[in-house]
Amino acid sequence: MDDQKPIREALERSVKAVSLKPAIGQKTGRTKVRLRAGLQCDIEDGAFRLTAGAGPATGGTGEGPSPGALGRGALGSCLAIGYACWAARLGVPIDAIEVEVEADYDVRGELGVSDEVPPGYTEVRCTVTVASRAPEADITRLVETAEKYSPYFDVFARETPVRRQLRIVEPA
Repeated sequence: MDDQKPIREALERSVKAVSLKPAIGQKTGRTKVRLRAGLQCDIEDGAFRLTAGAGPATGGTGEGPSPGALGRGALGSCLAIGYACWAARLGVPIDAIEVEVEADYDVRGELGVSDEVPPGYTEVRCTVTVASRAPEADITRLVETAEKYSPYFDVFARETPVRRQLRIVEPA
């Protein structure tokens, strides 16, 4: 895989900076989503633009991946990047990393068919495949450390308060 030295050096600089000045590590992420025709959404986050949407089975045009695919992708990519970062920090050689995320759900909850069925996932499973010449104990320590400090593993595993602010405006 990539040379670990630049990753390790960048992370060490960040660790040093936030250790000296914790306030510089306290941030707010901001992503704007606009609904358009066909149950499609334009997603803007800084310079990045994505599309998400509903497929034909739910009345959408299917121009982009579903929010569920993006959420599972966020978890899987956060884990993969985290494993690579911790491999660099811990000096564990890695040749390849793959994360497969599966999530069980029952659409009856989302469709309001049954209040007994939750609208979200009932279980999320991650299968992590690591190609490495390092000893198994080192790989296990790397994976456990990365998951302990993974933002999206935490988002999925820990109940996080969600607050909504509603603004109602006149149409343009």
